[in-house]
Amino acid sequence: MAVPSWLERLRAASKTALVQDGKRKIHYLFEDGREMAEEYDVKTSQLVSRKWREKNTLGGSGKWQVEVGEPASPLLGALESELIKESSSNPVFMRKDTLSSFQWRIRNLPYAKEVYSVSVEKEQRCCVIRTTNKKYYKKFSIPDLDRYQLPLDAAALSFTHANNTLIITYQKPKEILAAEEQLQKELKKIKAANNGDGDCKTQ
Repeated sequence: MAVPSWLERLRAASKTALVQDGKRKIHYLFEDGREMAEEYDVKTSQLVSRKWREKNTLGGSGKWQVEVGEPASPLLGALESELIKESSSNPVFMRKDTLSSFQWRIRNLPYAKEVYSVSVEKEQRCCVIRTTNKKYYKKFSIPDLDRYQLPLDAAALSFTHANNTLIITYQKPKEILAAEEQLQKELKKIKAANNGDGDCKTQ
């Protein structure tokens, strides 16, 4: 039996929708118990955030893992402000997509653009950021390409640097653009609750 495609898995998942604060929030529950939560801008249909959650070993819900959007702060409690102050100069890696590309931003990197190199490691299915001054090194994958079983293309990768932020862009392949367009049509058919009604209420 053929492995179902990612689009088929999304279609088969149990989905609920909520429109709140200018965002369409979609919650997916997959057959294996994994959950995915996405937020889209209502006006542009641009993905704002994507998080994953799996069952833990005791069968309860684990913590949400952020794939796209602002990383959740793990810092809680009285020492929070102290710790944030201490780590505010550390590089912050986050993904923030556009409609036509996957995009990553690493804040707090003050070096000149010439210091950085970004490459594709096809065998390891990841991208690598290096610096000539050896001050920063990062390997990251593109889960979307893995889910759609598509190869990495070095020609799709580019980067720029401004305001102490390294911005890496990977142009979405046509297969993913077509799948996302199809998915948006289907998501818009889901009847959405408004302003936090029902189980998703956060007010």
